[in-house]
Amino acid sequence: MLRSCEGEEIKFGTHVVTKQAFYRSEHSYAIVNLKPLAPGHVLVCPLTPYERLGDPAPVELADLWSTVTMVQKILGRIYFKPEDGRGSFTVAVQDGPEAGQTVPHLHVHVIPRVAGDMGENEAANDEIYTKLASEEGNIGGALWDLERRPQPGGGMPRVEDASRVAREPEDMHAEAEKYREHFMKLYGSWCDSRLV
Repeated sequence: MLRSCEGEEIKFGTHVVTKQAFYRSEHSYAIVNLKPLAPGHVLVCPLTPYERLGDPAPVELADLWSTVTMVQKILGRIYFKPEDGRGSFTVAVQDGPEAGQTVPHLHVHVIPRVAGDMGENEAANDEIYTKLASEEGNIGGALWDLERRPQPGGGMPRVEDASRVAREPEDMHAEAEKYREHFMKLYGSWCDSRLV
């Protein structure tokens, strides 16, 4: 079934994220993150709310990863200097609750990385993984599950940062609009051409 880009509600788990979406393909979408770990930290998700990486059909997985690479191109144009080339990214999937997934909807974290973004020493580069599995990366907790606040799983220690709070919807909508404009410039649309 071919879905339309305009007017269709987009959900991340049970949460409506239509206004945070900045790209739509036939099977996937990209949204700004409620609690980004670094500037430009976004999520790419299948439209169907599969829980695990092994659940989507091959065509949907191909679309998901194609969307990830398109999003990287846009973020690279925004966050990296031209002389840096393509820049660096952390691309991560927390596949299940024990891996830190707090929203039971498959999603790929796409995080632009620059030198020193997690600290000055080289070992600090891996700190992003600790943050993904900690309260800082607990998107589900930030969205609040009314019956039970999801807790990140896995064996990584918690990283508490009281100054890191969920962003206001207006801020996320403005960021999504900025990314949509870049998609328009590079691809002519923020929506897969088969859908318009």
